Amino acid sequence: MKLREKIDKVLGIVLAVLMAVMVVNVLWQVFTRYVVGEPSSFTDELARYLLIWIGILGAAYVSGKRMHIAIDLVPSRLTPRAQARLSVFVNLIVILFAVTVLVLGGARLVYITLLLEQNSPALQIPLGGVYTIIPISGLLVVYYKISDLLNVK
Repeated sequence: MKLREKIDKVLGIVLAVLMAVMVVNVLWQVFTRYVVGEPSSFTDELARYLLIWIGILGAAYVSGKRMHIAIDLVPSRLTPRAQARLSVFVNLIVILFAVTVLVLGGARLVYITLLLEQNSPALQIPLGGVYTIIPISGLLVVYYKISDLLNVK
């Protein structure tokens, strides 16, 4: 569990830093638009990419903290043994989704955008770099769910 706690801590710090950068970026955008009178050209795109990173990494973080949205009407009416089985089933479904959509699909998206040498319009950074958060987040979700499976009672 020590590794999981370290990953949680690092991920929490990364999310806080990304959020702080996004706030400063948006404040700069508002300042340049209304005070200077000439909006900054990169802030809109940077805010969009930061929001994507925060959302996708945040989903992995919440999954690891077991704070994601869940309907607990059915599990609360089951026996403890049936609850454990349901938990295993749900974790396996989440792993299947994370592997196929986030890890494999995300890696394919990163590969294709890097192969096509696509760059973002304003920042001129490779979009493959922006999209790398998808398979990274998928791997984190898979790690968390495997950890949960190993700790099912």
